[in-house]
Amino acid sequence: MHLKSSVAWTVAVLVSAGASFAAEPARAPAPPPKLPPGVSAVLWKLSVPPGAEPTPEKVALGEKLFKDKRLSADDSVSCETCHDPAKGFTDGKDRAVGIKDQKGTRNSPTVLNAMFNAAQFWDGRAATLEDQAKLPILNPIEMGQPSPEAVVTKVRGLPGYSDEFQKVFGRPVNYDDLAAAIAAFERTQYSGNSRFDRFIFGDDKALNASEKNGWALFNGKGRCNECHAANIVSPLFSDQKFHNIGIAAHKQDFVQLAREALGTVRLGDQKQIDELALQSKFSELGRFLVTKQENDVGSFKTPTLRNIAITGPYMHDGSMVTLWDVMDHYNKGGVSNPFLDGGMQRLGLTEPEIDDLVAFMFTLTDARFDKLNVQEQARQRGRKNTRPERDNDAVQGKKGNLGDIAPNPDLAVKNPAELGAYGSPAPVMNPSPAKK
Repeated sequence: MHLKSSVAWTVAVLVSAGASFAAEPARAPAPPPKLPPGVSAVLWKLSVPPGAEPTPEKVALGEKLFKDKRLSADDSVSCETCHDPAKGFTDGKDRAVGIKDQKGTRNSPTVLNAMFNAAQFWDGRAATLEDQAKLPILNPIEMGQPSPEAVVTKVRGLPGYSDEFQKVFGRPVNYDDLAAAIAAFERTQYSGNSRFDRFIFGDDKALNASEKNGWALFNGKGRCNECHAANIVSPLFSDQKFHNIGIAAHKQDFVQLAREALGTVRLGDQKQIDELALQSKFSELGRFLVTKQENDVGSFKTPTLRNIAITGPYMHDGSMVTLWDVMDHYNKGGVSNPFLDGGMQRLGLTEPEIDDLVAFMFTLTDARFDKLNVQEQARQRGRKNTRPERDNDAVQGKKGNLGDIAPNPDLAVKNPAELGAYGSPAPVMNPSPAKK
């Protein structure tokens, strides 16, 4: 994503967020925290709306609320239930499970780096972290509270909270402040300290040969960087856009479903859209529920690839168990449907190339999760021979019409793995005679 578009979406986030914050006691803006190398300090500043700075007191209150199951209707589910810090702020399940063991239709995305998202949720139905924090508490199959007023009444009755809200916000408990506190905690959950970050800033030994080749393929034949590029203004490995890549096409007649939805969805009714997204057959329409635009049918947000190795299962519905499954899906060009994104085409990747790409993605895990990363790599490798998404005929162009494959990168001439993704070239690694 270019600087101009990055600033544009950030400004949009700030403008949309401004009206949602209740007035707080005047205080000097909090200074930016010490950030890991893979997190842009400039983008961090742009992504924190005025008045929403994560002060220590607000963060402490937000963390307490984030972990408190009593925010749910039956005291059984908290935000942390689906966003467990020990699991990369996900739950390891295909789809989120709420009160009374009710299972929704969407996979739990990670909270890590969510502060940089242009919009929240898989379909972008919430503009800010504050809006995002409010909806699960009220969704009938997530935390199940009947209304904001019921939440406020319950929290006011819990020991300690009234005093803490008074101390942090200077007023009694209210729903906007509750969401602001949770959002403040989430704004401290950023990630940018991976082996990839060390490599791109000059540590040539941080990646092995397979992983470096995976990075080259990521920027070349694999075409991953078309939606998952990373640079100084966008450290997320995400273009912040919505795409139909053929996941939901496994299950639905999109055309008929969209016709039905046109008479059901009320634009701007955030609560209705939230419930349709998690509880109904319309869930697979994705971004269409938010916009009612035909080109959004079956489209879902490009997720960050940071910590992707430990935040599976993958896709909006958790339907893919391993990164090999994900690569098989892209390698065949997705699943054909009338609304398939025009960027989807067969890749023609060989098995060794897929292995290298998967190896590279495991380098995007933050150092704090190193142990889990090793465990997950072993688990996924153990399932490598179970490949439900693989379709060699489609990959080889023997069926379908998904274009010609991209050429292999010529590493002797220009290796994309040697290009600095954060604004300046990394040191050249073992230059060939042609580069001297």
